[in-house]
Amino acid sequence: MASHAMTGASHREPNYLEYKGKHTGILAWILSTDHKRIGIMYLVVLTAFFLLGVTLGFFMRLEQLYLDKSVSLMTAATYNAIFTLHGVTMIFLVVVPGIPATLGNFMLPLMLGAKDVSFPRLNLLSWWLYVVGALIIFASLFSGGGLPDAGWTFYAPYSVRTATNIPLAVFGVFILGFSSILTGLNFVTTMHRMRAPGMSWFRMPLFCWSLYATGWIQVLATPILGITMLLVFAERLLNIGIFDPSLGGDPILYQHLFWIYSHPAVYIMILPGMGVISEILPTFSRRTIFGYKAITYSTLAIALAGSLVWGHHMFTTGQSWYANFVFSLLTFLVGIPTAIKVFNWVATLYKGSIRIEAPLLYAVGFIFLFSIGGFTGIMLGILNVDIHLHDTYFVVAHFHYVVFGGTMMALFAGIHYWWPKMTGKMYNKKWAISGWAVMFIGFNLLYFTMFIMGYEGMPRRYYGHLEQFHQAHRIATYGSWVLITGILMMVATLISSLRNGEPAADNPWGGSTLEWSIAGLPPLLNFDEIPEVTEDPYTYNPEPEVAHE
Repeated sequence: MASHAMTGASHREPNYLEYKGKHTGILAWILSTDHKRIGIMYLVVLTAFFLLGVTLGFFMRLEQLYLDKSVSLMTAATYNAIFTLHGVTMIFLVVVPGIPATLGNFMLPLMLGAKDVSFPRLNLLSWWLYVVGALIIFASLFSGGGLPDAGWTFYAPYSVRTATNIPLAVFGVFILGFSSILTGLNFVTTMHRMRAPGMSWFRMPLFCWSLYATGWIQVLATPILGITMLLVFAERLLNIGIFDPSLGGDPILYQHLFWIYSHPAVYIMILPGMGVISEILPTFSRRTIFGYKAITYSTLAIALAGSLVWGHHMFTTGQSWYANFVFSLLTFLVGIPTAIKVFNWVATLYKGSIRIEAPLLYAVGFIFLFSIGGFTGIMLGILNVDIHLHDTYFVVAHFHYVVFGGTMMALFAGIHYWWPKMTGKMYNKKWAISGWAVMFIGFNLLYFTMFIMGYEGMPRRYYGHLEQFHQAHRIATYGSWVLITGILMMVATLISSLRNGEPAADNPWGGSTLEWSIAGLPPLLNFDEIPEVTEDPYTYNPEPEVAHE
């Protein structure tokens, strides 16, 4: 992609882990403005929240093993509270910030040939806001009326009437919104102002393009969520009657405001994942990406069209037939640029010299699982089908195929792909592949069973269920145990590599983008000299390297 003789980092300059600034110990991390350390801090905290969310989901599935609620694991109120915390943790603390905050922070300047992001101190502030927002949400566990039980969507009027501590939780989400806005603003500015010489827009890696589209969604859509959370906060404290119908408010207004943000938020979650896949496939198929510009334009089209379809969450609310028709049509149109991406990914693999490694398996798993999520999303966009499937386990399964099977699989793919460059260590490849296989089997056993239950009429969010669904719930719960086993295998494999892993080569996969041209771990300022880009990003295919003694 570039004049590679110019891009190697000096061995004289200490790498970002060895660099000694004016702070030591933990302060050298939590006060650092280095984008790489901020990305690692996001990854560590996000991993902790992810494991917490998995644990809460585990207890929810255990509860469904009990058909007789007289001997069940928890009460209905506790189940609602755990459900709410699971959703808030996974959506607002894991999936939405997931790839941009972790891989995006670490890799974006490296891939652009930049020294850092445009606003390093603002970048550190975004991490602090993320942590503070999370702490405020968890503070609601131990104050007021206890853990919120209104669901992660905080639907009115229940969220303005329940006795639990909704105000503190929605204020925490409000703070998290600022973190997301600052991250998006930083990334967009960095791509406009700090690309290396010769890196035109259409020489920019596709992962950067996905972060660019995501950044605009973060900047433009997130304020709507913040305003909505403030309105709920005000209604709870002042009883001003915005959403509560007993005070003259309109609960449907809340749904519009919430989904105007929250459906674009799906693309905040998934677009960076699509960018990760677009980096991995050409590397492991030893080919240039098929249809670079088509993937680029489809990324922008998804961001634009995906911001206009929020009403397909509201087909059963009584909104006008004309509105339902328009939102249904727009939902179908979003499938076109998504299908373009899937076609180009498969075409990239076609007749490639494919090397089976863990990042590729996660990427292929992403394509398979996300395609199922996309097809079922089209089903839910059909008006008469949605009437039958709305608020059933079918929607739960669709959502998890998109969010977990899509975003989280892509995050796992990216972590395995860039792990050698982030840590300087190689993980055990056999254990990494085994973890993927166990996770893939458990995921489908858990969530595909939910498609069947939902089609047969099992409502979502229910504490109990009828006997006709009990066998399916048992299968789904057993699948969750397999899925969690795979997750723990993956986490253990990566963590053990930090102590026991072999030293990584500079470019162990044969990647062609700029981050792989740096010798060893990146130094503090990434490059001795800003590289000059002379080629398109995927035309240069170096051979994978072996680590030096």
